[in-house]
Amino acid sequence: MTELLAKTPCAGLLPLRAGTTTLTEVDLGQLTSLAPYRGQAAALSDALHAAHGLAVPGPGQTTESDDAEAIWFGRALVLLAGPAPDASLAAHAALTDQSDAWAVAELAGDDAAAVLARLTPLDLRASRFPVGATARSELAHMAASVTRTGEQAFRVMVFRAFAQTLAHEMRTAMDGVAARRTR
Repeated sequence: MTELLAKTPCAGLLPLRAGTTTLTEVDLGQLTSLAPYRGQAAALSDALHAAHGLAVPGPGQTTESDDAEAIWFGRALVLLAGPAPDASLAAHAALTDQSDAWAVAELAGDDAAAVLARLTPLDLRASRFPVGATARSELAHMAASVTRTGEQAFRVMVFRAFAQTLAHEMRTAMDGVAARRTR
């Protein structure tokens, strides 16, 4: 009988390092999309705060508590990262487990913004995209979620099926930026 082994989306692909930049896989815990029912957005926000200490983030924002993060994931959609969602949330929103659907990586280092600038049309200047900002955008022709997690760090999420493409595109961009630094 064949024995199946669980693997992370980026197993064998990450970490990568080039110049001042590193790309590492991140485990955010359970990922659950929260899609509020019609007229239930405010009630979902109250329930999320009571259950997990989080506010529903506004467009392009994230909120955090000690063990959880809420990520704006599109119009009327929030991604809860960390714990399993409290059962009380189901009264106000459709809850969908997304844990196995996403490859999640953190790009960090002095050239992180320059690397991402080669792959996405987002304005990543700190004045326009500060720590905690998030966006759904294109990343090298892949649908992605990009969140600034630090002054020189970004979390990138793509569908799990694109983990190898993410690693390849990031490696190419990282090598290109690193090569410019050596001149």
